[in-house]
Amino acid sequence: MNKLDTALVNSALKEAGFSLTASVKDADAVLINTCSVREHAEQRVFSHLGHLKHIKKSRPDMVVGVIGCMAQRLGDKLLEHDAVNIVCGPTQIPQIADILKETLEKKQKRLAITEKIRETTETQNQVLEEFESAYGIESSTNFHSSTTPSQCQRDKTRYHHKLRQSSLKIGAGKIPSQAFVRAMRGCNNFCAYCIVPYVRGPEVCRPPEAIIEQIKKLASQGVKQVTLLGQTVNSYKYKIGNRTWSLADLLDAASDIDAIEWLKFVTSYPSEEFFDEILQVMADSPKVCNYLHLPAQSGSDKILRAMNRHYSAASYLELLDRARAAVPGIAVAGDFIVGFPGETEDDFNDTVELAKKARYKNAFIFKYSPRPGTIADKRLQDTVPAEVKQKRIAELLDVQEKISDQLSRDFLDKEVKVLVEGLSKKSHRNIAGSSDNPQLVGRTETDYIVVFNGPMSLAGQFAKVKIIKTSPLTLFGELI
Repeated sequence: MNKLDTALVNSALKEAGFSLTASVKDADAVLINTCSVREHAEQRVFSHLGHLKHIKKSRPDMVVGVIGCMAQRLGDKLLEHDAVNIVCGPTQIPQIADILKETLEKKQKRLAITEKIRETTETQNQVLEEFESAYGIESSTNFHSSTTPSQCQRDKTRYHHKLRQSSLKIGAGKIPSQAFVRAMRGCNNFCAYCIVPYVRGPEVCRPPEAIIEQIKKLASQGVKQVTLLGQTVNSYKYKIGNRTWSLADLLDAASDIDAIEWLKFVTSYPSEEFFDEILQVMADSPKVCNYLHLPAQSGSDKILRAMNRHYSAASYLELLDRARAAVPGIAVAGDFIVGFPGETEDDFNDTVELAKKARYKNAFIFKYSPRPGTIADKRLQDTVPAEVKQKRIAELLDVQEKISDQLSRDFLDKEVKVLVEGLSKKSHRNIAGSSDNPQLVGRTETDYIVVFNGPMSLAGQFAKVKIIKTSPLTLFGELI
């Protein structure tokens, strides 16, 4: 989500006359697009702000803006920081260019957030839709971190996003031929640990015709892979007359766009509604990638109830069984939170058992951290000691690493099709490269990372690779 928001802001600022700078020293303004899901993300923002405060001692006219979820959550408290001039929430992002211009000219602090985020108006939604449709063509920009500063210079020659890029070093952080398209905003689930409903607002689905039109425009610009985004994207539902569109309908319609070759979607919530329909379109369409990100969060029914997750461990695993029966070869990824309030050793062992049964290709595993304003923060005491959380996360990571390693080994000596992203982020010693044949990275339709040597001209293209070596999270191969 934040990657897409960063790209949208980037496009809007360029259109408003801003340009990238080579370093923060040359910038008139620095914007930090933020995430509030975990405490660590916010701590990193404050670290950046401390650095910028030091820079502003010699550059007092520099404008620093904090945008996104952290801005919405903290509001005027964040504006009190010595380094901060602008605080702009997700709903106000369409105004960012005007806000930035005004702040540069008037030298006044500016707060732009939604007072009652759960009561967004039709007008606000329409403004967001127009902004998304106007600037979404640049959504192929794929910045890895949403909490790293970007710097801009107005009415000059350059405007620079100094954001940590993902697994490539080409262009301005773009992954060639790939783009994100938002299907929906906000969330209505109110999981006990999650801040998203309080900073992103209620669930709002974009009109299907706007989404399909956006994908067509992206396809005309050479995009081959589109990823549909939503906090719970599988709950997408939009009624037009007597017809109700689901995510399955969106995927089916997008599959008819000739130039689009791969379609993905993230993230899904374990739910019965539309689940079989989504699996069916995945099975029927060669364009819908056989990949499902379906967070479980815990394997303990007691903890799932405390988290306000509306399923049991058994029903979750039954969904995975159905997915694998309907789509042979489907790859599944998951999420876990360890150390949630009240989690006992038995509860944690239930999570370990679910991970073993689920057999994820990979899982994102986090230690619980209280988020102010959430149900868990208000009603539950953070009872699990930090050292116990650390022990549990290490144990679960070890279990998952073994599973990932076993699944990766199944690719040995097999040929895979990958969409090449560009240069590998880091050099792998087991593959010798050269200037004409550098280490490239790509992904399979099932989201496996593949590293191999090849010409840079392959970036943004499909390639066939034979796998000669594996690790738990990376496949290594030779270009065929």
